[in-house]
Amino acid sequence: MESLSCSLFSYPVSKCSSFTRLSRGIVFASRSDSKKHHHKKPHLPKNLRHRRRTELPPDFHPVLHPVPCEGPPSESDSAALPRDYDENDVNDSYDGNVVWESDEIEAISSLFQGRVPQKPGKSSRERPLPLPLPHKIRPLGFPTPKNIIRTHLACSARQPISNQIYKNPAFLISLARDIRSLPPEDNVSKVLDQWSRFLRKGSLSLTVRELGHMGLPDRALHVFCWIQNEPHLFPDDRVLASTVEVLARAHELKMPFDLDKFISLASRSVYEAMVKGFIKGGNLKLAWRLLSAATEGKRMLDPSVYAKLILEIGKNPDKRTLVLPLLEELAKRDDLKLTQQDCTAIMKVCTKLGKFDILEALYNWFKKSGSVPSVVMYTTLIQSRYLENKYRDAMAVVWEMESSNCLLDLPAYRVLIKLFVALNDVSRTGRYFSKLKESGFTPTYDIYRDVIGIYMASGRLAKCKEIRREAEMAGYKVG
Repeated sequence: MESLSCSLFSYPVSKCSSFTRLSRGIVFASRSDSKKHHHKKPHLPKNLRHRRRTELPPDFHPVLHPVPCEGPPSESDSAALPRDYDENDVNDSYDGNVVWESDEIEAISSLFQGRVPQKPGKSSRERPLPLPLPHKIRPLGFPTPKNIIRTHLACSARQPISNQIYKNPAFLISLARDIRSLPPEDNVSKVLDQWSRFLRKGSLSLTVRELGHMGLPDRALHVFCWIQNEPHLFPDDRVLASTVEVLARAHELKMPFDLDKFISLASRSVYEAMVKGFIKGGNLKLAWRLLSAATEGKRMLDPSVYAKLILEIGKNPDKRTLVLPLLEELAKRDDLKLTQQDCTAIMKVCTKLGKFDILEALYNWFKKSGSVPSVVMYTTLIQSRYLENKYRDAMAVVWEMESSNCLLDLPAYRVLIKLFVALNDVSRTGRYFSKLKESGFTPTYDIYRDVIGIYMASGRLAKCKEIRREAEMAGYKVG
């Protein structure tokens, strides 16, 4: 009996009608039509039951090449064959007439149409969930607009020259310097005419203010007169307000005789600029008169104007009575808007006037507005409660300041040490005195005096002599 030399798939062929072989010498046997076994048709997945395109016909006539046998079969090959193996059946399998059953054709064609059908049931391997992506976990909504004024030429190199320079502070300040360098007999038009077509409304307001800082109010007025002759730059309230502020600060602005008519005609920005100019120039009486006229005329001005006037009037002990009407005007405001600096300035004036209730109300309003107090505001509040002999309430502010990790300055250390001395708290006094020196500050005379006094009262004479020697080395003579 002969056998195939390559990989031979042994199968009993006593009841087979034909043999066929695919590549690599693998031999398959197809059953005859005499006995057909009816197999259950496998359940196909949905993608195979309803295909998107027509099914390709299978290749019913594969190319078959017989495997040549090199020499006679050995005894081991003959023993591997079954007993009912007949050589004639093998020779009959190469006639080229291959018979495929429908379930075999369907199984083979499914290999080329899609994935192999999996066995029913849950597979042991579970695919991990994908990591969350930032653009998927971010809440839905429109992006926040960024109102950025690009002043660098590198960021806007493709824009026109007018868009690059009409808001550029460096360019506008350079115009003020060029105007300052002009001879007294020359007009500002010599500098501004060459840049006229590149300017826009409001551009020269910064130039006017810079001329005011340089001490040239007459040149600022010349710039405003030049703008009046330029149709594309006039009228402009921003340049007018800057010019009025510069002239009022330099005491070169005359008040109109009919004040009521001026109040009704002037815009809010111009009116506020005039008041700010008089405040900066030291003409507080005229500034207070303008604010009183605005109150009588039921005209609403910015609260920062009131805060600046309150701060300047509070510096003069003889005129502090004028502050109370302004504080009452601010208390009536429903839409009170004050910056941290203005709020702290009003609190300092209230401390000097002894209006601690107004100070507390202003501090509570500032906290409810969602703002974070600064070290100056904390110090002002602690000092007011110290002057009111509310030491325990002042300690509550100290604990709040420590919890907020607020960096202390020298005035804050002075107020805190005064508070600890009043509470007779030796440990806190020594600890904050050490912190003051570790922060790089030099203790003042009153700090040395308070620390020496509390150590002397507690009976720690050695520590008292040490601090006294340190104060003498710093140049203070403590009695």
